[in-house]
Amino acid sequence: MPNAKQLISGILSNPFYVCTGIIAISVFSLASAYTAQYIFGLQPCVLCLYQRAPYFAAALIALIGLITAPHKPKISAALILICAIAFLCGSVIAAYHTGVELHWWKSFLEGCQVNFDVAEGGDILASIQSQSAVRCDEIPWSDPILKLSMANYNAILSFIYAAFSLAGAILITRKSNGF
Repeated sequence: MPNAKQLISGILSNPFYVCTGIIAISVFSLASAYTAQYIFGLQPCVLCLYQRAPYFAAALIALIGLITAPHKPKISAALILICAIAFLCGSVIAAYHTGVELHWWKSFLEGCQVNFDVAEGGDILASIQSQSAVRCDEIPWSDPILKLSMANYNAILSFIYAAFSLAGAILITRKSNGF
C-alpha cells in the first residue's frame, strides 16, 4: 500500500489529474464567488472582480492541458506552469486587496474610490452612477472564527494552488524525461 507521499507524488505526476484538479478548483472558486454575489448579495468591488480573472485563465489553460495530456505531457506541464503563474498572480492581487481592506495602503485603482469631482458642466448624478458602488477598502464579509475576509482566503488558497501546480509541472516534466 502506497504511503501519502507516494500517493500525492503519483497524482501530481499525472497531467490528466493535475489539469482536472486545476479546472475543478477554478470552477469551484468561481462558483463560490458568484454564489456570494448573486445568492448572498455580497457585491464585488473592482479588486474582487480582478481576483476572478486568474481562475478563468487557469481553467481555460488547464482545459488545453487536459486535451494535450495523453499525447504531449511536456506541453501539459508547460501549461500547468502557466496555471501556477496565474494562481500566483491571483494571490498577489488578493494580498494587495487585503492591504487595501486593512488600510495599510490606498488602492491605486480609481474604481475603488468614489470621486465626487465633476468636470465643469458635468452631471454629478452621471458621475456617481458611472462609478462602482462598492468600495475596495470595506470588508463585506469575514468568517466569524478566524476573522479572515474573502480576499485573505483567496490570497492563501491561490498561493497553495500555485505551489501544487508548480509541483505538478515539475513532476510531470521529470516523469516525461524518465526521472
